[in-house]
Amino acid sequence: MSPLFRPSLVILGLLIITSLKAAPTQAGRPLKEPAKEALWPGLAPDGFGKSVSPEDSGITCHLALKPNGMAVVVCPGGGYGGLMTGPEGHGIAKWLNQHGITGIVLEYRMPAGRFEVPLLDAQRALRLTRIRAAEWKVNPKRVGILGFSAGGHLAATTSTQFDSGKPDSKDLIERQSSRPDFAVLIYPVISMGPLGHSGSRQALLGDHPADELIHRFSCERQVTPRTPPTFLAHAVDDIAVSVENSRLHRDALRKQSVPQRLLELPDGGHGLNGYKGTSWDKWQRDCLVWLNQLPK
Repeated sequence: MSPLFRPSLVILGLLIITSLKAAPTQAGRPLKEPAKEALWPGLAPDGFGKSVSPEDSGITCHLALKPNGMAVVVCPGGGYGGLMTGPEGHGIAKWLNQHGITGIVLEYRMPAGRFEVPLLDAQRALRLTRIRAAEWKVNPKRVGILGFSAGGHLAATTSTQFDSGKPDSKDLIERQSSRPDFAVLIYPVISMGPLGHSGSRQALLGDHPADELIHRFSCERQVTPRTPPTFLAHAVDDIAVSVENSRLHRDALRKQSVPQRLLELPDGGHGLNGYKGTSWDKWQRDCLVWLNQLPK
């Protein structure tokens, strides 16, 4: 080969090496950061018969590199006044990815007394996951929901208040079922009564909610035989949200013969020592075992 070509080849080689070093990879393949997409085209329903701006609601789909067909909609906590999308959202989705599970982080609208809004967003996320199932390599019959704290309340509400789809809807997404196939609730708010979390109740239902609203959004009162299998984990020393919330829900599930498991953790408080340590690791290990035992 002529010496005139050698400098060009050297430069080309250096460029290739540099680009490979700059691009993060997983198992030899370049990683692409997932993008957030809107839940609603245009305006969104407010639950009171009106259409409103969807604000900043949306989902971010973290695809598993080696998908096993399971998908989980992840609902971060935040007392219905904000969203802990890092540790209780994208961090969890990436952990799920490591085990072949597609993680879909839901950024739901804040209610500010519009009590229907978070539920509508969560139901929409489940419907959207099912209609995109082939694209995301997901089994539409293995789509679950996972939530933390107030996000756990949203996940529990979604697992007790759902429909099989709206067959006459012009929106193909709305024709999909909003029933999760399983639910995972981590230190969840469950009750809207005295045992619940007053801040979450006020943000969701307003200052003076009617008794019927308290009843409807107390998830332990809404369990039926159609409620999906549920895994719960809660620290017994949680001061912010009492473990009695999870115990109430477990008992209601048992009464209706719904498969369930409550993992009572010895310590960690609310947030399980800042998302680390033995209690945090324990719920993740046990949850994976439980998920693997669900019907394929």
